[in-house]
Amino acid sequence: MTKVTIYTDGAARGNPDGPGGYGAVLQFIDSKGVLHEKELSAGYKKTTNNRMELMAAIVALEELTKPCEVDLHSDSKYLVDAFNQHWIDSWIKKGWKRGKNEPVKNIDLWKRLLKAKEQHKVRFIWVKGHAGEEINERCDKLATTAADGDKLLDDVITG
Repeated sequence: MTKVTIYTDGAARGNPDGPGGYGAVLQFIDSKGVLHEKELSAGYKKTTNNRMELMAAIVALEELTKPCEVDLHSDSKYLVDAFNQHWIDSWIKKGWKRGKNEPVKNIDLWKRLLKAKEQHKVRFIWVKGHAGEEINERCDKLATTAADGDKLLDDVITG
């Protein structure tokens, strides 16, 4: 099974009704020992940071065409904890409710992420901010640049 490392980031530009975007970098070493990298990013309007963090993870995982062992690094504690602390399992059992029967936001994206990860062995790893790590800085730049885009998020979800 190919080992892949994914670094993601999302940017909402501090305004749920303003532009947002995601960035991701995939890295893997082929059988000849050569490192390969692929960058993915896109910008959207009318969105939030959590949606962009989810989109970054989804799009990166959907890029993988065969089952892989994946380390997915994200600075979104919400995204990482949803899997590592089994929040998502609890949400599904409760019919996509959480806490005091509040509906879970972004169900469409959570379902898409579950589908994207089902054929892979994925470890979600939280990184605190970017801590000067070069690859995480690059993801941040991808996400921030993408946040200036003009596509609608719904085009990707329904399209």
